[in-house]
Amino acid sequence: MKTAPLAVAFREVRHFRPDDWLHCEPIALRGEEFGWTIPAHRHEGLHQLQCLLRGKAVVTLDDVPHTVAAPAVLMIAPGCVHGFRYQRSTAGQQVTVPSARLEAAFGAAPALAALLRHTHIVQGHVLEGEAPRLAELCAGLAAEFEGNAAGRSEALQAHLVLFVTWLLRRAAPPSAAENQRALRDTLVARYRALIERHLRRHRPLGFYAAQLHITPDHLSRSCRSVSGLSALGLLHERMVVEARRLLAHTAAPVSDVASDLGFDDPAYFARFFARRAGHSPQAYRLALAMGRAALP
Repeated sequence: MKTAPLAVAFREVRHFRPDDWLHCEPIALRGEEFGWTIPAHRHEGLHQLQCLLRGKAVVTLDDVPHTVAAPAVLMIAPGCVHGFRYQRSTAGQQVTVPSARLEAAFGAAPALAALLRHTHIVQGHVLEGEAPRLAELCAGLAAEFEGNAAGRSEALQAHLVLFVTWLLRRAAPPSAAENQRALRDTLVARYRALIERHLRRHRPLGFYAAQLHITPDHLSRSCRSVSGLSALGLLHERMVVEARRLLAHTAAPVSDVASDLGFDDPAYFARFFARRAGHSPQAYRLALAMGRAALP
């Protein structure tokens, strides 16, 4: 049975800089830590950029392997399952940035903004003679990230926009299949945003489909294609996550947790939670107290 890829959070290393709205680190930092092999994972709501200045890697993108040799640059779109097997001593930089911030930066350039929905690999003849410029762009971004001068956040934004613009100008136009996938990804992202807005109101699936101007069947097919879960499955999964958070981080009675989540009947909430979590709310709290369950 295939193991589900990890959903990796932002700010993986440095948590102490309040203006770190992006993260930049040398590829070797993770490479050496994990034996130069990074297992398959994905990022929700985040773009990841990789700049290879020396060495090579086999990059797996949604189960498809690609051999990438320096000089090369990658843009990995949110939700794309990706893993790396680097040649030892590969050198370069990795940048992780919230997708919403990146998309906002290209709001006045719709042709480039549309390319942000896709994963790109730029290498080979496309970068012939471009290695010095790529190194310069990476070095500028990394130096500003490590620095602490006035206007650091604004300078990081400027370096990021220059780097991504340079990359997108050299990216191959997406295929029809990639365009279709990007549309599905965008639709599911909009659905998730609606879930966050209406989670405690227990809206029916038809309400969400109407908000997105599609049919419930179309919404469920898109959700299955992107996440492996139906639209209703995603909605219930999100409700269970929120229930776990309240049960784990508050001492409120289960009846109050049910009410906070919009359930009129605590017994129905308990059955809903048990069917989807595999145990009752009380059993979940007991397992947390005994160290047998992880915090959400």
